[in-house]
Amino acid sequence: MSSVMLMPRPWCALTSFWCMGDVISNINITRALEEHRLRRKLEKNVSVMTMIFKESSPSHPTRCHEENVVVAVDNATNRVLHFQKTQGLRRFSFPLSLFQGSSDGVEVRYDLLDCHISICSPQVAQLFTDNFDYQTRDDFVRGLLVNEEILGNQIHMHVTAKEYGARVSNLHMYSAVCADVIRRWVYPLTPEANFTDSTTQSCTHSRHNIYRGPEVSLGHGSILEENVLLGSGTVIGSNCFITNSVIGPGCRIGDNVVLDQTYLWQGVRVATGAQIHQSLLCDNAEVKERVTLKPRCVLTSQVVVGPNIMLPEGSVISLHPPDAEEDEDDGEFSDDSGTDQEKEKVKMKGYNPAEVGVAGKGYLWKAAGMNMEEEEELQQNLWGLKINMEEESESESEQSMDSPLDSSRYCALLLPLLKAWSPVFRNYIKRAADHLEALAAIEDFFLEHEALGISMAKVLMAFYQLEILAEETILSWFSQRDTTAPVGVIEYPPGSWAGTSKELAAEG
Repeated sequence: MSSVMLMPRPWCALTSFWCMGDVISNINITRALEEHRLRRKLEKNVSVMTMIFKESSPSHPTRCHEENVVVAVDNATNRVLHFQKTQGLRRFSFPLSLFQGSSDGVEVRYDLLDCHISICSPQVAQLFTDNFDYQTRDDFVRGLLVNEEILGNQIHMHVTAKEYGARVSNLHMYSAVCADVIRRWVYPLTPEANFTDSTTQSCTHSRHNIYRGPEVSLGHGSILEENVLLGSGTVIGSNCFITNSVIGPGCRIGDNVVLDQTYLWQGVRVATGAQIHQSLLCDNAEVKERVTLKPRCVLTSQVVVGPNIMLPEGSVISLHPPDAEEDEDDGEFSDDSGTDQEKEKVKMKGYNPAEVGVAGKGYLWKAAGMNMEEEEELQQNLWGLKINMEEESESESEQSMDSPLDSSRYCALLLPLLKAWSPVFRNYIKRAADHLEALAAIEDFFLEHEALGISMAKVLMAFYQLEILAEETILSWFSQRDTTAPVGVIEYPPGSWAGTSKELAAEG
């Protein structure tokens, strides 16, 4: 889905808005707009964009791993310092300078949902045009943050806690946003608020969030449990059970059908005894008798499946044959005619009854991929940046010391940083194994930076005095250390704590 740049109008002079075309939102941007204009007035037009985020925990249904971001922001000014997508990442890296330049502190946040709504200054369009390598808004944001010192442009953020904003960027988000609209989280954007002139789009709202369009027929014994929308002219058979589902106009549902978290578009037909769970059926798709669709199945327009078949989780059925897999070496010089010929061969073979049933029409595109439990596990692993505790303790120890300074200035700059970050270290370095891994990371750093070797004893003392590392662990590690370490790397034995402590006190 392409983005939309809304250019200035007389009532919002010198301001434009960048919004993705598939965003659903009820956010009142008045306050964010005022903040944006005030910043540009006070800072001589330095701020070129204000990004709008919504507070949202990683376990929230409207979070998906494809859109998750980690953001570093200046506490005092809300200036965005770092913006990174987290998909496929097990750890993150931040420039050390990020935490040295702000006197009021830097906040790293993973509890934000990018609403894909941005307030822009007039020069944004020109900046995007001048840099041909900017293909998306994310490219633009990363480019400005990397070249901030050169170009002098800044990006700020506005965070809302109670309002709603989300982008329908994939099927997971489609399901989540539909569910939120049905549950009235996007008020006043609710199903019964007909924003068109068509009477067929109107519906009534009743208890448990049940919405019914005009001329809907519900058979005897059928149950609409909660969060259900029935489009105009839809007919439901007897003894059906429907919950958390959206059924479009003109659908026909047989008897004894179960629909759970299912989305049916216009003109879909579901025969007797079918069970559909967490799936999407596009216009005029048909499900025959006693068919079961496991979660995350998709039937594209006019597909027919069944009867008496079960589609495994994550199946996608289309009337178009799947693209043939090409060799990686083909690259951009591959001939599309070969792919077209393969599709024609598949069509001549006909539909596979084992995949779509004896009366089915369609081709299987893919089987199950990552399940919902794996997606939730991935999101939970990223919560609070607590990823792989063993690796994280080493990473933080190394990054806090990774500075190209000589030994005379090294401790003077490092010790205040260690003090400021000591709560974080204490949170990650708890077990005896964590202590040893942190000590190993410290030793590795000084082995790689021999010129700073004389500072190692002071660093160890600082970790001890800040109650990050235990004294007995340090002494035990020192006695068992690698005796092949270069002379000078461990200048002072930790047994002589008194002298090192006095030196630290004099410097601190």
